[in-house]
Amino acid sequence: MTINNIVLFDGVCNLCSGFVQFVIKREKNSNISFASLQSEEGRRLLKEYGVDSSSVDSIVFIKNEKAYIKSKAFFEIIQNLKAPWPLLRIFSFLPLRFNNAVYDLIAKNRYKMMGKKESCWLPSKSMSNRFIDTIG
Repeated sequence: MTINNIVLFDGVCNLCSGFVQFVIKREKNSNISFASLQSEEGRRLLKEYGVDSSSVDSIVFIKNEKAYIKSKAFFEIIQNLKAPWPLLRIFSFLPLRFNNAVYDLIAKNRYKMMGKKESCWLPSKSMSNRFIDTIG
């Protein structure tokens, strides 16, 4: 079974939940599904794709049977958005080490910048069909 276009995100992080909502509003084809990292399905997918949950704490993108993490996940996700957002991929030509350092800096400080919820964010009824295993 080919698994395509699934974003795993930190469901208690306001920045990550906001990013998910940003993606949903700007997608070209509405072909991305979502699951929180804290959900049963999120944990199962991390394990299935060999992603160490201790090394990933914000966003993972699964596309064509491959899991992308950190800045690579971000650049893969924005490729699915309407213009002008895919233009941000120009930054993917910077060294991966640099892009991941920027990503890690944001990820490390995301709760300080945007806050954290007590429990996972749940989508509205109109968005719920886009989410896999929303209770976690």
